[in-house]
Amino acid sequence: MPVGYIETIRSLVGHMPLILNTAGGILLNDQHQVLLNLRTDTHNWSLPGGYMEFGETFAETCVREYKEDSGVDVEIVKPLKIFDQGIFTYPNGDEVQTITQLFLVKKVGGQTLSTATDETLELDYFDFDKLPPLLNQQTQDMLAYAAKNV
Repeated sequence: MPVGYIETIRSLVGHMPLILNTAGGILLNDQHQVLLNLRTDTHNWSLPGGYMEFGETFAETCVREYKEDSGVDVEIVKPLKIFDQGIFTYPNGDEVQTITQLFLVKKVGGQTLSTATDETLELDYFDFDKLPPLLNQQTQDMLAYAAKNV
């Protein structure tokens, strides 16, 4: 599996719009709150998850990215829904349409990060009806779906 697939593609196409596959997970605590991460690139909140590397499945992407973003080892409980209207422009000018497979996940190990990383500034659990400023409309749509279906 090539490392840095997205970076390689961006080096070839610059900021042109790309369609990219992503995966994210809904992890709930005992109070039915959802874990979110405060992102370093946009300084708003999103679900732990991220871009698929070449050769990965959506499930493998979710598990890997969840660990990277949160420090938590997760296992897939079930797929929830695919979201395909995620058009977003990053602060650096990269434009994407993300096709995101959302999963319900459960914690099987690890612990939430206690210090900032290059992708995550902070982690916290939130009530579905008291969410912080979110990354984009697709994140809002995923959380609204999860609030009614998990």
